[in-house]
Amino acid sequence: MRSPTSDRHDISCWVLTDGKAGDETQCLGVVEALGLEPEIRRVAPRAPFAWLMPRGPIDPREAPDRPGSPIAPPFPDLLIASGRRAIPYVRAVKRASAGRTFTVILKDPRTGPTAADLIWVPDHDRLRGPNVVATLTAPHRISARRLAEARTALDPRIAALPRPRVAVLVGGDSRHHRFSAADQARLLDGLHDLAACGNALAITASRRTPASLLEVLRGLADGPDRFLWDGRGDNPYLALLAGADAILVTADSANMIGEAAATGAPVMVFEPSGGHPKIRSYLDALAAHGAVRPFSGRLEAHAYQPLDSTPEIARAIQAALDRHRAAA
Repeated sequence: MRSPTSDRHDISCWVLTDGKAGDETQCLGVVEALGLEPEIRRVAPRAPFAWLMPRGPIDPREAPDRPGSPIAPPFPDLLIASGRRAIPYVRAVKRASAGRTFTVILKDPRTGPTAADLIWVPDHDRLRGPNVVATLTAPHRISARRLAEARTALDPRIAALPRPRVAVLVGGDSRHHRFSAADQARLLDGLHDLAACGNALAITASRRTPASLLEVLRGLADGPDRFLWDGRGDNPYLALLAGADAILVTADSANMIGEAAATGAPVMVFEPSGGHPKIRSYLDALAAHGAVRPFSGRLEAHAYQPLDSTPEIARAIQAALDRHRAAA
């Protein structure tokens, strides 16, 4: 179970992104592991400034001394940021605070290791340096504590499904993957095979899921012992993971795969068309840990230690922040 890495409550903290859910969620996962209460700050640079990021300047309209600025003082002790558009604002806060704010960037900032006091990247990224922390999986909010709480009072929509339950996490088209018509048919056939073997299906789609694939998933969910969350009503994502005996996840989302691997449930990965060497390296490393296997159309049980890199990242941040404050 995660626990705060410090008993102190005197650390002020910002989470800084351009509002992208994935970036903000990673930041919040780390902040929660640190035991801090953050202020959420979101930048919204205009063109042409947004085009020049991460190397260019901030939008002058959002400078610290401008009304309504997302980086208006008082500046925090700790700033955790993610996303290309946030990088210039991290630099701006560091300058405006005269170096007092300790800055952290999650994911490669594309401007080198000097972009922040500490940078986290996944193992399959190349960026390295004395201030760079690399882990197998990305930070997230699926902690052992939250999973245990969700299991204690499982969402009725999931609890109503008989066991074994398979959580099906469906992403969509991305920079490196495309769900072709053949991929969609292959996924649907595999899901029918799972259901035919007596497995209940708890399915969630994403904003990127192609409309044609979402339509066939709706049709599949009309059968018995099946549930689909298609964006309407409360998102039962945590309950899907907490209540799953196994998890099927599509390979287009490294974040979803990492979150699935935090549960300790067997994880099966469906790979649509495309791919990338970094994704291949990531999946191979997870397979070596015993966490994932390719989806073959049937339920495959395999045991492994749940993977959650978030506490490790939080500990690295806390240690570096302590050194920074001691030297101030």
